[in-house]
Amino acid sequence: MIIIIDFGSQYNQLIARRVRECHIYCQILSPDTDIDYVRSLKPEGIILSGGPASIYEKQSPKIDKAIFDLGIPVLGICYGMQFMIHSLGGTVKKAKKREYGFAELKIKTQKDLFKHVDKTTKCWMSHGDSTVKLPAGFKITASTENTEIAATVNKNKKYYGVQFHPEVQHTQKGQTILRNFLFDICGCKRSWTMKSFARDSILQIKETIKSEKVILGLSGGVDSCVTALLIHKAIGKNLTCIFVDNGLLRKNEADKLKKSLKQHLKINIRFINAKSKFLKALADITDPEKKRKIIGRIFMDVFEAEAHKIKDVDYLAQGTLYPDVIESVSAFGGPSSIIKSHHNVGGLPKKMKLKLIEPLKYLFKDEVRLLGKELGLHEEFIWRQPFPGPGLAIRIIGEVTGRRLLILREIDAILLEEIKNNGYYKKLWQSFAVLLPVKSVGIMGDKRTYENIAAIRAVTSKDAMTADWARLPHNLLGNISNRIINEVKGVNRVVYDISSKPPSTIEWE
Repeated sequence: MIIIIDFGSQYNQLIARRVRECHIYCQILSPDTDIDYVRSLKPEGIILSGGPASIYEKQSPKIDKAIFDLGIPVLGICYGMQFMIHSLGGTVKKAKKREYGFAELKIKTQKDLFKHVDKTTKCWMSHGDSTVKLPAGFKITASTENTEIAATVNKNKKYYGVQFHPEVQHTQKGQTILRNFLFDICGCKRSWTMKSFARDSILQIKETIKSEKVILGLSGGVDSCVTALLIHKAIGKNLTCIFVDNGLLRKNEADKLKKSLKQHLKINIRFINAKSKFLKALADITDPEKKRKIIGRIFMDVFEAEAHKIKDVDYLAQGTLYPDVIESVSAFGGPSSIIKSHHNVGGLPKKMKLKLIEPLKYLFKDEVRLLGKELGLHEEFIWRQPFPGPGLAIRIIGEVTGRRLLILREIDAILLEEIKNNGYYKKLWQSFAVLLPVKSVGIMGDKRTYENIAAIRAVTSKDAMTADWARLPHNLLGNISNRIINEVKGVNRVVYDISSKPPSTIEWE
């Protein structure tokens, strides 16, 4: 167990990923976390994350200094190092020259944190403050041209600090540095795997739920399917899944899911047709956040009405993932900024009076796929690309109507068929179409047309926290465009989205 203290860095999730890639379990905690709770977790080590604040500002995030009295190794990264230095009697000031991007790190001693790291190596810097005076017992272990104290150590106390970010890929030996901390300094063992996570989660669910009943809103996506299978293995028939057809799904998706879910999961599932309710509520709505909230509200109304038909339900299960938590709320109460509202996080109506169970909330999407494979989930579900809770409603820019849904479904079906037939489906994080609220002039059959524009979006990513646009072959893009324009009535132009996340998001709304 490694604890990561969230000081608000955009790279917090990367620290967690790097730790888990070493098969070591970790949790991210807020600086407000009580030190007794940290102690109760019995971590082998603590990592203090970076963050945008300056340590000498009054409102800068701080954790109880008693964290340095736990007798376990501590690694401070960027702001985390500055917090450690400041707390233990050193001095941090505004740097004469800020340092962002690549820097050449010159290591003074190639042992402990820097074992197996070249004496001169590239690292990634992102700071405007620098340490100017070290606390007693600390010494400099690495420098850059701009930053004399780029790394420091108090070996007796096992306190380590690095001003750069070892968790990002730009730091050449970053993972080696983190492995040195985890294995050599903290003494961790490679014991956290999907097999152990599945075993421990099933036992924990059994102990928590006991003989009580659970309901789950099943979408057919990998998150909800893995959640369902995990809970089903723990409590069997005491789980009931509810699938709500909101009319915002892909072409023939509801029928396909109905057959596949019953065939492969063998779980108690109730299918509800609520298409008309959603379309009626979305009439004349163009604001994306209003769409999300309306869809969320109608879903919960329909879900709640069906849930009331099941007697003595105690728990609501959700397939919330770690990126959902990070992007929807301040991570575990920490200072990370809110990016968007989410249909899972915070979506439980108080009047339902159900306890919430989210067995995947510490996992990334690729980890969920590994868990699904471990649990024996069919490949059809494991490799299903992410599909948003609000469905096609947020891929139709502007008003959602039956006509526009029909057009987008046909576009989307052609796109996915071409992507799958050309072997790109598993290579891409997501591939989808967006129907734009503008029209363009075209010529079809020697006649002037004024029809809709479709945008194609295809991205590569590991966990959806960052994403890059996919460099699909021009021939493939040409075939997709030709088929859409020739086969879908109402479209005469196709464009390809070549923006990355950040600064853009994966979805358009």
